[in-house]
Amino acid sequence: MISIEGLYKTFLDTEGGIEALKDINLKIEKGDIFGIIGLSGAGKSTLIRCINRLEEPTKGSIIIDGKDVVNLDKNQLRDMRRNIGMIFQHFNLLSRKNCKENIAFPLKIMKYDKEQIEKRVDELLDIVELKDKKLAYPSQLSGGQKQRVAIARALATKPKILLCDEATSALDPNTTASILKLLKNINKTLGITIVLITHQMEVIKEICNKVAVISNGSIVEQGNTYNVFSKPSHEITKSFLKDVTLNIDKDSLDDPENTKLVRITFFDHKAKEPLIYKIIKNFDVEANILSGKMSSIQGRTYGNLVVGLRGSNGNVKDAIDYLKDEGLVVEGLKHNGSSN
Repeated sequence: MISIEGLYKTFLDTEGGIEALKDINLKIEKGDIFGIIGLSGAGKSTLIRCINRLEEPTKGSIIIDGKDVVNLDKNQLRDMRRNIGMIFQHFNLLSRKNCKENIAFPLKIMKYDKEQIEKRVDELLDIVELKDKKLAYPSQLSGGQKQRVAIARALATKPKILLCDEATSALDPNTTASILKLLKNINKTLGITIVLITHQMEVIKEICNKVAVISNGSIVEQGNTYNVFSKPSHEITKSFLKDVTLNIDKDSLDDPENTKLVRITFFDHKAKEPLIYKIIKNFDVEANILSGKMSSIQGRTYGNLVVGLRGSNGNVKDAIDYLKDEGLVVEGLKHNGSSN
């Protein structure tokens, strides 16, 4: 549905320019909930705003349903934007208009008649579960309710695509969970493709079936969310997975000079197998579990253990090889917790 190829965005300044996006290539399929995650300043907001040309790309193409957004004239762009809704971090509601009027705003611009508007607003208030707030003003709403109104407004023209620019960053965890549940339901029941940007790993893990990691204006990893985050290859991606944080004091280990520290990452059914017990029993090594955590992505289990292995070099190597043969990722660590 959305194909981005060779996309660049440069902001000009007195010193020449700042390259905010560099050779971005992404494919977003119909029905995806596609997450773009990155640190502040990575370029994620610029990227999502280029999709509907709120930012003008410097170079490259953005193909939506066979049409290159970059080459559309003003009238064509206006027509295309009817198929793209957008929600923002700070809601962007009109403070002097009530919920009904905020949701109706894009419909009035498109010259819907009064009866059509009334019917559509009621449908949308039902979808976002705010029927009792129809005449309430933004100042009378909680943050989560404001975002629900913003989502309803974004859906008013029955778009095929919903762009979410840090849609949950201003919300508390419980409210974030309810908004993510709503977005997932909208994706499932209405078939709307959702593209969201965030710096919150929990958002990606909860809702996105695919993800791209952006750093310094470039995509460094992308693919199925579980695959990307269960086996991260880039340091930025790994930084979002601080499930096991270590700063090991060598003095806390019984025999630090002869202890090999490893981080073991396991997936799905392997999380339920007694593999640590097996290496202790079968390879004559001691295994001291120093830290660990279980988590899930899209309902699939993954976890990390940091283990101190002690025994002869040959036995430790055999134990590690066994774990790798079982499909686990085993990474050597230094005593400060960083990778070898």
